[in-house]
Amino acid sequence: MTAPVPTDPASWLDAAPGGASLGAVALPDGHALFRVWAPLHEHVSVHVQRPVDVVVPLVPLSHGYHEVIVEDVSVGAQYLFRLSSGEECPDPASRLQPMGVHGPSEIVALRQDGSAPRFVGPELAESVFYELHVGTFSEQGTFAGVIPHLDQLVDLGVTTVELMPVSQFPGSRNWGYDGVFPWSVQASYGGPAGLRVLVDECHARGLAVALDVVYNHLGPDGNYLGRFGPYFTSRYQTPWGPALNFDGPFSDEVRRYFIQSAIHFFSELKVDAFRLDAVHAILDTTARPFLEDFAETLHRRAAASGGRVLVIGESSLNDPRLIRPVSRGGLGLDGQWSDDFHHACHALLTGERQGYYCDFGALSQLAAAYRSGFVHGGQRSEFLQRAHGRALDDGAAKQLVVCTQNHDQIGNRARGDRLARSLSPAQQRLAAGLLLLGPSVPLLFMGQEWGETAPFAYFTSHENAELARAVRRGRVEEFIAFGWRAEEIPDPQDESTFRSSRLDWTRAAEPSHRALFELHRALLRLRRENPAFQSGRFVDVEIREQQKILISRLRSAEELVALFSFSGQTERVELPVLAEAGRGHLLLDSEDPRWLGQGENRLVGTGSPHAVTVELAPNSFLVLEMSRST
Repeated sequence: MTAPVPTDPASWLDAAPGGASLGAVALPDGHALFRVWAPLHEHVSVHVQRPVDVVVPLVPLSHGYHEVIVEDVSVGAQYLFRLSSGEECPDPASRLQPMGVHGPSEIVALRQDGSAPRFVGPELAESVFYELHVGTFSEQGTFAGVIPHLDQLVDLGVTTVELMPVSQFPGSRNWGYDGVFPWSVQASYGGPAGLRVLVDECHARGLAVALDVVYNHLGPDGNYLGRFGPYFTSRYQTPWGPALNFDGPFSDEVRRYFIQSAIHFFSELKVDAFRLDAVHAILDTTARPFLEDFAETLHRRAAASGGRVLVIGESSLNDPRLIRPVSRGGLGLDGQWSDDFHHACHALLTGERQGYYCDFGALSQLAAAYRSGFVHGGQRSEFLQRAHGRALDDGAAKQLVVCTQNHDQIGNRARGDRLARSLSPAQQRLAAGLLLLGPSVPLLFMGQEWGETAPFAYFTSHENAELARAVRRGRVEEFIAFGWRAEEIPDPQDESTFRSSRLDWTRAAEPSHRALFELHRALLRLRRENPAFQSGRFVDVEIREQQKILISRLRSAEELVALFSFSGQTERVELPVLAEAGRGHLLLDSEDPRWLGQGENRLVGTGSPHAVTVELAPNSFLVLEMSRST
């Protein structure tokens, strides 16, 4: 019935099909290999419950690993691991939890690609990310529900679909950051088979797929990892619970567990990029930090497969070491999510100054985000009451992924309200221009491109009543700094909070919403086709403080000039141009009637060969190209 498989754990990254080195793997001969890291237990058995009921002891190996081959068990079999304490728990490396976080794990089929070439996604600097939440993106709330809308994303000009976390979480409604099985795929979304189909459909259209993964904590409900081994540490604490053990005793195997989970998604499910959630909460004092190890291993694996993988860290630290090459003392990630650009835009567009927005609201701060990526590059933050950040290296702005809306900046508002709820149509067009004409990598949040007005609220479906109460209390406490009252905050546990957060795709076809979509489409085409955007930096950023106007210039064969007005009245601006440049011509105008503008922006001739004059309507922008004289 069984046979031991003596394997050196140090070689397991390459030992099993698809890099699947932990968990249960169906073998070609109709048997299954079970492997688990459980250093806290001298004896571990696997209890296969379906299609047969059998308990088989695993063979202990070095470094706390146990494994066995069970005959006549294959895809679809459900099982639990029985620990020496007698407790039965789901597999820490489970790929599928068909009955939820407390039920048995299920063996899934491996991809059979043969010699098919690997899809190669775009470089980071050429990317346009589109973040979506599978459960609210469509009425179905599944991977299959995403597929009918992919052609529209291609038409828009998106290059990369970024999925919020899909690892199994408790219940059926969750943002995904309460996931407890990092190798798994949420069963109610369609499981790993559904994700594979979605990735294939994206690749068929030339779209890359990025996956949001959470390696700073696990959710509290259904978190069984601590039963098996020292995955967590008491030396550190995150805002969301115990920190993972990336630098203490046994941390080599904890690192291997998470790195192998990413290799599983890259090799087996063909994911092209990883967004690592809140890496500032990954606490690690080793000389070779986990993040460096993770990025280098994934890059090496991608190179060996003839593909490309992007590793992008979300960080609140404004620390350039995250994306600096290892050879220069950095961690070697490809890019990072950065909030400074969002905060600068949001404060200017909305006038909000509460919470962390107290540090923003001046044109000079938006200019700093355009010019050098970070607003806080060592300057004092009033919100933090200390100096914050460090200046980026020259040109590194193209390694920042920025937005004017994302799941955090919408969903972590009391009502989950989007910008479309508070901005005028002209301001929404201005926000689109600020994002898509900037030097950093843009990210759109689902529905933003047509001005979706449905909220994106925080929602959960915890079955534990005390945990549900704690979540409600935590939301209220989190919003104190913003001055929001408890009665303004929707109940995360109420299913209506989830339902109200679904996109309304019928709204996208309405004339006003379609016009905003067409503006986004035109901006992305300009960004894609104009070589000035390939440099990833601005030659010059100027502000006209009294007129509330920001002017940015990009230079390639021609000079590209974008003017953004935050003024409440029409402003006339004289714009010096290069001595060798000829007359400018208009490339794009936010007041164009095609996007339901009022047609009030004008290019005014002055008779001077070295200047142009423009009239800018309130809350508008236009883009000029200054062709060289011959």
